[in-house]
Amino acid sequence: MNPILEQISNIGLVPVIKIDDAEKAVPLVRALKKGGIPVAEVTFRTACAAEAIRKIADAEPDVLVGAGTVISVEQAKAAVEAGAKYIISPGFDAEVVKWCIDNNVPITPGCSDASDVSVAAKMGLEVVKFFPAEAAGGLKVLKALSGPFPNMKFIPTGGIGPDNLGSYLAFKKIIACGGSWMVPGDMLDNNDWDGITALAKEAILKMLDIKLRHIGINSASEEEAVCTAERFSAMTGGAVKDGNKSLFAGTEFEVMKFMGMGKCGHIALSVTDVDRAVTFFKSQGFEFDDASATYSDDGKRKFIYFKDEVGGFAVHLVKA
Repeated sequence: MNPILEQISNIGLVPVIKIDDAEKAVPLVRALKKGGIPVAEVTFRTACAAEAIRKIADAEPDVLVGAGTVISVEQAKAAVEAGAKYIISPGFDAEVVKWCIDNNVPITPGCSDASDVSVAAKMGLEVVKFFPAEAAGGLKVLKALSGPFPNMKFIPTGGIGPDNLGSYLAFKKIIACGGSWMVPGDMLDNNDWDGITALAKEAILKMLDIKLRHIGINSASEEEAVCTAERFSAMTGGAVKDGNKSLFAGTEFEVMKFMGMGKCGHIALSVTDVDRAVTFFKSQGFEFDDASATYSDDGKRKFIYFKDEVGGFAVHLVKA
């Protein structure tokens, strides 16, 4: 997959922005970035779209700024000249797609049926936009399209929000979801940057669905671990399950057979996607112990420890 699209996949969300005042572009993306979403799809629905992209690219070069609603080669050229790192179009325009391919610009054209996806696949594209997602039949149709096109991935946009975001992103063929709910027009009009930051973080947390998985308890010996696990089993009714390095009392308590990670033990947090969680937490200033990571067969992280302890506990993320 193209590196830019890979980065978008690791974030999982693409705010769709209609901006009428280019002076608001930089504070807007800084608000999104602060909330954990360093991505912006600036739509070519207003006269200042190219100028807004230029300001973002100059002031925040690490933000993945792209151009949306691109319907002509001229718009694509203007967007790229302004600093757009990718192009998104509402429909499949062969001329726009070809220009982007010829100029090594990532392009995700809008597709809503098998004919569009077929043409996109023949032109060598790996990712397309599924638009308008809900109006075109939603996740049911998208899954049906994935059958004959197993190598194609999607960015659905249109009718997606906090209530259905999780169900879309649970489908592995979806690399990210786009939407305008993260940048409401009234907040943009009123320069409510704190409000936009809060919405961005809320969207990320909704996507990740962070939950306490279990608490890990260190032991000086295997005999001590057995005793501890049996006590928790008696307290909670959870059955004791013996493993190679630890015992579980139910699902809530993992008792290590040795002095494991953390002064006081460890805490496991489950997330829907470990790679996306790592990307988010890094944006918030956290660091990770990369040597602790384990991976699934598709190369995605399924487990990793944070670098620092919290309250004497080591903390790790694990795929839900």
